[in-house]
Formats: sequence, structure tokens, C-alpha cells
Amino acid sequence: MDEKFKLAVIFLEHARVRVALPADTAGLEESLHRAWESGRGPWPLVDLRADVFIRHLAQRLPEKSVGFPLEQVLGRLVLTDLYLACACVHQVPRAIAALERHYLEKLPASLGFLKLSATMLDDVCQMVRIHLLVGMAGSGPQLGEYKGAGTLLSWMRAIAARMAHKQSASARETPTENVLAAIEALPMPGPDAELDLIKRRYRHEFRQAVRKAFATLSSEQRQLLRLHFIDRVATTKMGPLFGVDQSTVSRKIKSARHVVYEETKRLLQEHLGLSSAEFKSLLKVIDSQLDLSLSEELKEEKTQKED
Repeated sequence: MDEKFKLAVIFLEHARVRVALPADTAGLEESLHRAWESGRGPWPLVDLRADVFIRHLAQRLPEKSVGFPLEQVLGRLVLTDLYLACACVHQVPRAIAALERHYLEKLPASLGFLKLSATMLDDVCQMVRIHLLVGMAGSGPQLGEYKGAGTLLSWMRAIAARMAHKQSASARETPTENVLAAIEALPMPGPDAELDLIKRRYRHEFRQAVRKAFATLSSEQRQLLRLHFIDRVATTKMGPLFGVDQSTVSRKIKSARHVVYEETKRLLQEHLGLSSAEFKSLLKVIDSQLDLSLSEELKEEKTQKED
């Protein structure tokens, strides 16, 4: 590759839309270099290589740009936002921190028109973060879908609005009822007749306790459990999303699971008049079924939100 016209060559190889180009290669190279400099302007600490950015840009030119002069097309794009999105997708140091500070932290205040409760607003914003930086339902990070046609914050607001609508609809359908119903059909591990009897005798109380215990978790704890149980995201990938290292993510997941266990245990002990021996048997049921019931709950909840 001719290093003198490296950006021009990359652009021509990867552009998915035909636009009117400058008369000579040198002019194209200069235009693309200016686009890169314009994009990185607000982000001096985010060191994204020019060739990576131009490839990203070329692959995301709007379809309606066909036939228009390149300079005009570039002038319509929000290059600064596209630059940062590209840097996040390629895991450039300090990029996600900049996205958090300048966009994700501003997202809640920009969603006032949705009139959400504080809890739902927190949940929706967390879901947007996961959608953009990790991906959901087997897909990769969706921040790569941003094309720069509008501001990044406006694009994020549109995603948040769609998620809020789905979450509101699913809330009206009380998904936990369907989720916890799956517990009734679960066989106990092993031929322990006593545990099976305890499980069947107190299945309603157990369902109620798990539901209430899960509701006590913070939005972050619920999202951690969703990523862990449903999306099977590795803790190494979850760390950057929550701004912590892998070991901290593992501790947070363990802590969230422990909160559900302890709260379920407390609620059952409070509402059931069991003997010491009966309660010890019930604890075995809780411990053996908790992870599976949490997984079923989160899976069902996610399915209904996506419908």
C-alpha cells in the first residue's frame, strides 16, 4: 500500500456507497485526513488511528449519500461522535470513560419526556449501556451500528425510548408470575423424598419469597445477573462495562446472588412457622434451586421484553 495515500486506498476499498470523489487521489487523502482530525478534536486523549477511523467511516456512509460530493457527505455527519463510537468499538483506552462522562451520564436527564419512575429509568439506562457496549440476545456491541447521521445522544435516546416502551409493556404482563411458575415443574436433584416434599409443600411461599428478594436488588445487581445467567457474558468483558476489574465483577455477582438467598431465607423464616429441622430442609431446597430459578426468571423476563 502506498503510505502517501493510505487513507484514500482504505476508503476506496471499504466504501459501501458511491459518492463523488475529489478529482485526484491527493485531494481525497487530504479530505479524509481532515475528517479524522475533525473527529478526534474533542477527544485528545482518545488515540484512535486514522486508518481505523476511515475504514469505520467508509463502511457506514448513509445510503442517501449516493452521488453527492464527499465533502458534502462528510459535512453532514457528526464526525466527533462517530470517532468516539468507533474508538469504543475498538476498545481504545479512555474511549469508554469519555462515552460515560459525555453521553451515558447525560442520558437519564434527557429522558424526562418518557415520564419513567426512578427505578425504571435506571433500568433502561443500564440496558442501553449493555446494548451498546456488550450486546444482547447473542448480538455484539451495538454501538458499531451508529453511523453519525445525527448526534450520538439523540440516537441513544431513541434506543432508550424503545426499551422503555417494551419494559412498560412487559411490566403490565407481570412476567415474574410466568417465570417462577417454571419452578413447580423442576425435579429435585437426587432421590431425596424429604426435600421434594418440602419443595412441593412450600412452593407458593418460595415463589413469593424469590420474587420479593429479587426486587430488593439494585439495577446494577439485576443487570449483572442478567449478563451472567442469560447472556453468559464473560466477567472479563463485563468489567469495562461497569468500570471495574474482573475480580470485582465476580464478587458483585456472588454478592447479588447472596442477597437473593439471604432475603429469600429471611422472608420464609418470617412467614412460615417451621420447626428447626423443617427449616434446615427448606434451606437445602433454596440453595439447590436458587440459581436455576433466577436463571428462569431472568430468561422469561428478557423474552417478554423483546416480544
